Amino acid sequence: MMENISSSSNLLLMEELGIPESSTYPVFFTLLFVYIGLIISNIGIIVMIIVERSLHQPMYLLFCNLSVNDILGNTFLLPPLLIDMISGNRLIGFHACVFQVFGAHTYGSASHTILIIMAIDRYVAICNPLQYNAIMTPKTVWTLSVSAWAFAIALVGILVSLSLRLSRCRSVIPNFYCDNASLFKLSCEDVSVNNIFGLFYTVVLLASSIGSVAVTYIRIAVICWTQKNAELNSKAIQTCASHLVVYLIMLFAGFIIVIMHRFPEYPFLRRLVAILFHIVPGSLNPIIYGIQTKHIRNKILQVFSRKIVPS
Repeated sequence: MMENISSSSNLLLMEELGIPESSTYPVFFTLLFVYIGLIISNIGIIVMIIVERSLHQPMYLLFCNLSVNDILGNTFLLPPLLIDMISGNRLIGFHACVFQVFGAHTYGSASHTILIIMAIDRYVAICNPLQYNAIMTPKTVWTLSVSAWAFAIALVGILVSLSLRLSRCRSVIPNFYCDNASLFKLSCEDVSVNNIFGLFYTVVLLASSIGSVAVTYIRIAVICWTQKNAELNSKAIQTCASHLVVYLIMLFAGFIIVIMHRFPEYPFLRRLVAILFHIVPGSLNPIIYGIQTKHIRNKILQVFSRKIVPS
């Protein structure tokens, strides 16, 4: 009955997630607890960095961008999905769908741009340690952060605008959440411009991301190899390992989504991968930085030791 919505209606019908009815509640509570843990851990990291003056360093301040992005990106997806799972209502307003498209793609784009500026910070810290404080000033950190968000938002803004210019002749979203491809597929017009810019958007984002991270880490490796300084090498491993692991997790999850689009015969697996793309990096980022980064780890241990030790 709901599939017969008029194409002129402001309501759209989303695809089912495809979970067996017997598994609905276990999956619901699993996603709910993961989302709550993700929110608490990322907010905890942000609050700790803001409150502890010793953590007011460029590396940690730049990391706050990643936590904010993980919170926003998962909030655009998981709460609506959880509500739909319980209510069984797969309808969404057109404007709410557009809002979700913008949020989902900004999350993916900002994940790359934020990790680019974090790679630049690590490069300066290891390759120009004596000039680090002069280069990575509060103004520079602010400029890098704004640039990362502005570049991501500008790309996504153009992407979504190209879809909004099209008229609609369909009302069924061929996905369990709204993304740009599903949005422009609602039209019966020629969407070649959307496909071309979508390819351009993907190439620019991945090329700038992979290129920047590869160049910075190659330069860091060369510096460590040529100087053969044990202290420098130890610092490079401690400060770069967290960033590199987070980057590789995000990149791997993104590639899996692209690959799964080539296998439409596995729709549930494709949906599962799309969910994991959001929750796995967002859940692991604060854990990786909290455990691997010495200063944050020490501050976390201090906080818990104060609570355990009797007054």
